[in-house]
Amino acid sequence: MTTWIVLGVLVLLALYLVSLYNRLVKARQMAKEGWSGIDVQLKRRADLVPNLVDTVKGYMSHERETLEAVTTMRAQVGAVPAGDVEGRAKAEGLLGQALGRLLAVAENYPDLKASTNFQTLQLELSNLENEIQMSRRYYNGAARELNVMVESFPSNLVAGQFGFAPMDYFEIENAADRAVPKVGFNG
Repeated sequence: MTTWIVLGVLVLLALYLVSLYNRLVKARQMAKEGWSGIDVQLKRRADLVPNLVDTVKGYMSHERETLEAVTTMRAQVGAVPAGDVEGRAKAEGLLGQALGRLLAVAENYPDLKASTNFQTLQLELSNLENEIQMSRRYYNGAARELNVMVESFPSNLVAGQFGFAPMDYFEIENAADRAVPKVGFNG
């Protein structure tokens, strides 16, 4: 009888450990999916930048420094290795600042602001910024869930045994970078 009790406890323990492992796998996959969502939205924004720069070039040729800053920051974003959350957040923050400066300078050009192409690009950029924010929130929530499991007992025992590690949050370092570039349509 004692053997059956011990065997039953071992089976229950094994099932519990399998359950913990599967929850860790699910949490890691949710975080990876979240990162993929951020990556897709940031890629869309990076693809929009050349169109925005080309549209603006004809109207403000003497603002070359601002245009070059946006182009340079876009290239830096593309150079960040895949999976480098901290590096990507920093590069994206710099690109956001450059885009904000570009849109601020554009306010001084009434013909540019009246351009249908520019208005469409501004609207697309605004919508993309909202989607990026939602993707960041999803990723950070999924990373939080994984991190809690990796660091709390008893799941930390299973996590450590199978190589699960906490994931970095996607955070903007500079408080000024947190502001979405202002998109204005009034003249």
